Amino acid sequence: MKELKQLLEDSHFENVKTYIQSGNIVLSFNQNPIKKVAELIQTRFGFTPKIMVLSESEFNVAVENNPYKQYEGKFVHVYFCEKTPQISPIKLEKYTSETENHTLIGNVFYIHAPEGVARSKLVANIESCLGVSATGRNLNTVSKLAEMIKA
Repeated sequence: MKELKQLLEDSHFENVKTYIQSGNIVLSFNQNPIKKVAELIQTRFGFTPKIMVLSESEFNVAVENNPYKQYEGKFVHVYFCEKTPQISPIKLEKYTSETENHTLIGNVFYIHAPEGVARSKLVANIESCLGVSATGRNLNTVSKLAEMIKA
């Protein structure tokens, strides 16, 4: 992430911040940076990652809408979806345990998994249940990113 941060700064992105090895980057941009960031990573590191971009507003709305804020951060996961999911109710029912709760708000899917995500069949099958590409972060990471955006 340190090399990536430097690469982005050298390529004239502003206010570049990264968070641990999470793959999350906070930066300022005037245009959608997906193509440029993908090209930079491909050239420098030899692969093209799947990149999802959220505006500050979109991210803040997702944080605000979280229906599971009261739970410990490691037990709540937020899945940012590429587009509005076409959820399979049958798959959701099949994979959701009795202790888990989930909520879809727009293109963000929230899961409270009190037994942990490592044991969650829903998390293991999340993209097939949602029907779209998604990237998930636990609430601790989402909260840290929200702090970075505000700073």
